[in-house]
Amino acid sequence: MSLDWTALGQVTAVSLAVTVAVVAVFALGVLGLARYEGARTQGGGTSSLGLAQAALCFLACAAVVAYGIHLIVPRFH
Repeated sequence: MSLDWTALGQVTAVSLAVTVAVVAVFALGVLGLARYEGARTQGGGTSSLGLAQAALCFLACAAVVAYGIHLIVPRFH
């Protein structure tokens, strides 16, 4: 039995990069929610930009998770 070490390294690198990217995007979503809540509690009106940032970031994370499930589950192919 032989292993294709190059392919294994590529899969590992891509997995690591996607994981770091998803965590960073999720953190940006949490930051957007914090900005929205901070603006709301200070009474200066609501910051819809923070809410929009959070929604887009969480939607991007959900899309990545859905794509990963699509790749894993053979019934979706």
